[in-house]
Amino acid sequence: MDCASCAGKVRGAVQHLPGVSDVDVALMTERLRLTLDEGQTQRDQVEAIVKRLGYGIAAKGLSPDWKPFVLPDGQQESRTDGSRDAAGVAPDTGSTRPDSGPAPGSRWYRTAKGSLVIGTGLLLAAAWAVNLFASEDVANWAFILATIIGVAPIARRAVASARSGMPFTIEMLMTIAATGALVINAAEEAALVVFLFAVGEVLEGVAANKARDGIRALARLVPKTALLEVDGRTRVIPADRLQVGQIVLVRPGDRVPADGEVIEGTSGVDESAVTGESMPKLKVPEAPVFAGSINSEAALRVRVTKSAKDNTIARIIRLVEEAESARAPTERFIDRFSRIYMPAVVGVAVLVAIIPPLAFGQAWDTWIYRALALLLIGCPCALVISVPASIASALSSGSRRGLLMKGGAVIEAAAATTHVAFDKTGTLTHGRPRITDVVSVSGSETEVLALAAAVEAGSSHPLAEAILSRAEAAGITSLAASAAKALPGRGVEGVIEGEPAWVGSPRFAEERGVFDDGARQRAASLEKEGKTVVAVFGLSKLVGLIALRDEPREDAARAVKQLKALGVSSVMLTGDNGRTAAAISDGLGIDYRAELMPEDKVAAIREMTSRGHVMMVGDGINDAPALASAHVGVAMGSGTDVALETADAAILRNRVTDVASKIRLSRATMANIRQNVAIALGLKAVFLVTTILGITGLWIAILADTGATVLVTLNALRLLAFDPEET
Repeated sequence: MDCASCAGKVRGAVQHLPGVSDVDVALMTERLRLTLDEGQTQRDQVEAIVKRLGYGIAAKGLSPDWKPFVLPDGQQESRTDGSRDAAGVAPDTGSTRPDSGPAPGSRWYRTAKGSLVIGTGLLLAAAWAVNLFASEDVANWAFILATIIGVAPIARRAVASARSGMPFTIEMLMTIAATGALVINAAEEAALVVFLFAVGEVLEGVAANKARDGIRALARLVPKTALLEVDGRTRVIPADRLQVGQIVLVRPGDRVPADGEVIEGTSGVDESAVTGESMPKLKVPEAPVFAGSINSEAALRVRVTKSAKDNTIARIIRLVEEAESARAPTERFIDRFSRIYMPAVVGVAVLVAIIPPLAFGQAWDTWIYRALALLLIGCPCALVISVPASIASALSSGSRRGLLMKGGAVIEAAAATTHVAFDKTGTLTHGRPRITDVVSVSGSETEVLALAAAVEAGSSHPLAEAILSRAEAAGITSLAASAAKALPGRGVEGVIEGEPAWVGSPRFAEERGVFDDGARQRAASLEKEGKTVVAVFGLSKLVGLIALRDEPREDAARAVKQLKALGVSSVMLTGDNGRTAAAISDGLGIDYRAELMPEDKVAAIREMTSRGHVMMVGDGINDAPALASAHVGVAMGSGTDVALETADAAILRNRVTDVASKIRLSRATMANIRQNVAIALGLKAVFLVTTILGITGLWIAILADTGATVLVTLNALRLLAFDPEET
């Protein structure tokens, strides 16, 4: 489908059928989805009416251009159960593809519309040649022939649309204008208008396919084949046939064929195509990998954890495709406006044709000619596509950078953001405690960590994991411990070299009588900084103190500054205690509200929404109620199901600065939409006046229509190159 009127024609024709409801036609993804009562209308009737309009259509799971899958060794695999694309995504209900529009990879001149351009161009050139070397009468008949041949396919589509209850289409207006021009002896101009119309349609198709390239590029990221391991040997199979639990070999330079978990090997993996993160990530056993990412260093054995239809790339594609259905309020308004606008222009054209001759005795030919030009100006294609073209480009641009938004409504709401509320744990912070201070009292720092790691060995508590991780990173040899046990509310006990030892709270150390005034003051000082303090001690002496804190992400403070530069205020909402919240917020330069239960966060969001447009950023799980209460809910998370499906938007790279990037992209999109509307309406208004005054004629009128559509689409494509990280 080349322009918004294409989608409108399909929608209008199908929704008039009995038993059809919930019709959704997506222009950029060429998808038709509907609810069908097959007791009233059969599927083949739906397909027939779409084909009658000039479009190809294939049922769910099939492709209009079916081809067998060819393995590298030349074997063919049957796809009778339905062809899927590289990401394993099949259309939800059906997909439309214009018979006359350029398919992916097709040259424009190989399409039906391209053939029409070449044919009408040659006929027009031949008619002009006849005009040079023969009489004007013969040349006039040549122009008439060129017009009739060129307008015939347009007229067929116009009649098909009219039979489906849509008389006001550009094809109908074009047919009337060309026929009327022949009636008033303007055959040369009629032929030129038909040719320019055909050129405009081809340009619209090329521009629309350019806008779709971003989504197609995502689908091409996942390789078509995978090296499946079976009984120690590998064999090539289609990647979309991989099943959960199977083992695949990913060689250096290969793309990962499925979402999975590394079970053997260590290598750097480039995930930029999936998350937008430019630096390769080190993958070790148990680390997750995403389909479409590139293994850059060493071979990896990967266990498949998600089927082809559920991998990260497939879900991103689905999200981008389905986002078209969530239309922005601006788009819905323009759609309603265009339904009134087109009949109104037709009415004005009729008045222009009859009032001057009847009321003022003007020449009929002159005013009919001007009325025909008005008809061509009346098509709202450029206006209607002004919003979806920009939205599609923004969605594609954002998805390449790990910024996902579920449709135009979310983009419009994000652009209006005045307040951002952040969850603390897992959003502004890493979500896991890290050791910030090791204070030795009766031993070295190494001895403090060695003793603490020995006591905590085997514990899965977050504080224990932080201690063990720090000891491992420092290369500290673990001491042998026995009889380890947890002391609820106090700490952990173990026996080291025959002597009992503890890692516990300062209060527990106080009870054991090992805390002196110096240790007490040092612990209190660390706790004022929002840190959790644990004491490491034996039977009669305090060995040292360890302070831990869930530290802010490296870019959190920078994100707050960027939001402030955008005129957006930010606040941290946390269930943590006020002392910890204050320490974190002071370092970030952000306001905070502490000790909030989930319902308190919802109340805080609702209070903020009464003062402006609020974006809530959380981890997508614990903050679900608050995410739903905000104007825009944004989930952090590298491709998790919750991040992609719970909130209105998602940030795949776990960068807090991407919140500001998302707002920049949304604002740039809305500015682009306003430019497009100005271009569409401005050109229409100018040529409306010049046509009535007789300054411009038919061929300029058709340029005003198709030219505006192409300009609007090209302007929207600028968003593909927009860098939201620029400050």
